[in-house]
Amino acid sequence: MREVKFDMLFSRRGALVMLAGACLAGRLMGKRSDSAAKAWLDAQDLRRLVPSFSVPSRERLLRSLNNRALRGQLPAAEVEGIGRAERKQVEALMVDLLPVAQLYARPPISSYRVGAVARGASGSLYWGANLEVPRQPLGYCVHAEQAAVANAFLHDEAGLVALAINAAPCGHCRQFLNELPNAPDLAVLIANHPPATMAALLPAAFGPSNLGMRERLFGGKSFDLELAPSPEEDLTRAALKAACQSYAPYSRSPSGIALRSLAGRTYAGSYIENAAFNPSLPPLQAALVSLIMGGEEPGDITAAVLVEVEDAPISQASAARDALGALAPAVTLRRVPARWKR
Repeated sequence: MREVKFDMLFSRRGALVMLAGACLAGRLMGKRSDSAAKAWLDAQDLRRLVPSFSVPSRERLLRSLNNRALRGQLPAAEVEGIGRAERKQVEALMVDLLPVAQLYARPPISSYRVGAVARGASGSLYWGANLEVPRQPLGYCVHAEQAAVANAFLHDEAGLVALAINAAPCGHCRQFLNELPNAPDLAVLIANHPPATMAALLPAAFGPSNLGMRERLFGGKSFDLELAPSPEEDLTRAALKAACQSYAPYSRSPSGIALRSLAGRTYAGSYIENAAFNPSLPPLQAALVSLIMGGEEPGDITAAVLVEVEDAPISQASAARDALGALAPAVTLRRVPARWKR
């Protein structure tokens, strides 16, 4: 694979694609009437987004996009089928699908829509897009690369092998991606640019090994936590499970959040930590990624539960309350303390 430095964020063509995606996204969000929606994309929409795809391939893609149970996943069988029909390698397919990923962006502050498509070790693809929290510090935002990684993580993916994005990754995201076990070899794909590796994008990297950590993101390790008494309510159980699945090797402060929507669905998010601390992804933001990938909006949240270890070095509660207050002000976050299993 040829390595290259990305000095240009967008080509003229890329900017036009982004603008078209933003206009279509606005129209789609405008026509969405409720959470229990019918299909949020139709054949005409998809034709605008991936005009080079054949009708059968667009139909396959449409079925997956409108299947809310998939929550932002394009299963490996569909990826293989579409790639075979279009005679494209997966990497080219990922770049072609970036305008679709941009539809999931929620950027009320910047109006700058970024899409990402991650390829899992299983062969499945995962959508990602940027998410901004109005009237809150910019540190509450989720970058598209983070969203794609979190999406794959919440699907219990074994790892990532490639990531396509419609803009060169910022330093924040390069640091976040450096938590992957195969970070140096991760393929980074941008439209109209040669592919690169993370090793080229992040030389002299600082990561887990600098802190003496062997654990890596997607390593499958979980925390042994319990509640006293045991939770009887589904939302609390989901938050506890998400907390146990956290990746928090540095602070050892696992936490998880579960959200309930107007449609009665549950969306859970696990805390994902980083060696440099600041690029860490809070559990609420991870849960919001899942919710948006499930075709719902933050305003659809009706209940939220945070489970975190009592007296841990850090707490997610205050930041989660602030962000939730900006997105779903009628909802009160319920914090449930956990303890280590004895």
